[in-house]
Amino acid sequence: MTALTTPLAERLRPRTLDDFVGQEKLLGPKGPLRRAILQNAIPSMILWGPPGVGKTTLALLIAETTKRQFYNLSAISSGVKDLREVLARPSGLFPAILFIDEIHRYNKSQQDALLGAVEKGQVTLIGATTENPSFEVNSALLSRCQVYILEAFGEEELKNLIARALEKDQWLKEKSITFKSYDALMRLSGGDGRKLLNLLELVVLGKGEAKKIEITDEWVTEVAQQNIARYDKSGEQHYDIISAFIKSLRGSDPNAAVYWMARMIVAGEDPSFIARRMLIMASEDIGNANPTAVIMANACMQAVNVIGYPECRIILSQVAIYLATSPKSNASYMAIGDAMEAAKNTAHLPVPLHLRNAPTKLMKQIGYGKGYKYSHDFEGNFARQDFLPDEIKGSKFFEPGKNAREEEIRKKLQGWWGDWYGY
Repeated sequence: MTALTTPLAERLRPRTLDDFVGQEKLLGPKGPLRRAILQNAIPSMILWGPPGVGKTTLALLIAETTKRQFYNLSAISSGVKDLREVLARPSGLFPAILFIDEIHRYNKSQQDALLGAVEKGQVTLIGATTENPSFEVNSALLSRCQVYILEAFGEEELKNLIARALEKDQWLKEKSITFKSYDALMRLSGGDGRKLLNLLELVVLGKGEAKKIEITDEWVTEVAQQNIARYDKSGEQHYDIISAFIKSLRGSDPNAAVYWMARMIVAGEDPSFIARRMLIMASEDIGNANPTAVIMANACMQAVNVIGYPECRIILSQVAIYLATSPKSNASYMAIGDAMEAAKNTAHLPVPLHLRNAPTKLMKQIGYGKGYKYSHDFEGNFARQDFLPDEIKGSKFFEPGKNAREEEIRKKLQGWWGDWYGY
């Protein structure tokens, strides 16, 4: 087998649980998933984690270790018809394993078709996803699955993968390979084992027929730049392009925003992923500078799920342009960040007595609720009183942004709180 026949990552795919690198919490000697596999008592599960951490490999190893039939579907290319054909196939002594890659791409009807088979124990489902299953998998199906979180590889685990490659792969064993530094390989792989191994292969291939090879950061970087792949929905460019898209929205450039969006759409990105990121951005970067932005973004997300591609591209474009041209404020984002930091450091502080509820006579007797001013009993529905513990009285977490709407908010706060909070 030559290096060009099959990618290095595929050649090195583990064949046993002991060969599997990483995920010690799940697959170590006392790991719950390892115990379940060895006892052949595996539940239906969702494997949630970033690309290149071994989700597909783990599913194959489970099937091999438990000696069960294994069916593999991709949510990108399969539909209800394909699903029903697999479910109609006979199983052995134990339910067959049905592995569905990118299960988050299944729509509601596809997930519903799967639900009955999982409920009856007709198959043991193993779904793989890079997206939060709480958002992408319907609650009925999710409640019948155990969610296992797979973590990105750490530096030591990535080095172990390299060492295993040099020890196990016949093509690499024919060469004398040394490393001046691992930094570029670590940085460019981003915790993705598959990307690391494929980059290692490119780096070695770049040396031609040389048998003695020293790998340097400079050489790795040069090879990586020469081989930047087109947009990969599960790879680094996926994150780079969504980052460029969000930064263009934040930077109020509608032209760049629709360009980066188009790059994602043309490459087959899930429209709901784009819509969800716009919803987050509408609150994080626009907020109360234009409260309608979050409403528009939420409506966009719902419309995308109802309409689907290709028509939803028009709605995505409309809302992206709206967000890009809206006034910006991160005041709410900063406020909750600062407040959470304060909360971590002051969790021991009690709620002031006058703010506590007093549902019983005893609570009233010991001062619960005493001195509380009911805002609606006062002019303008406002009465000054302390709402924070004494130890952090006057702490200001919200600072209105410099835009028309939040300047109006600032004026209200100045009238209400003025010197208390420094407005």
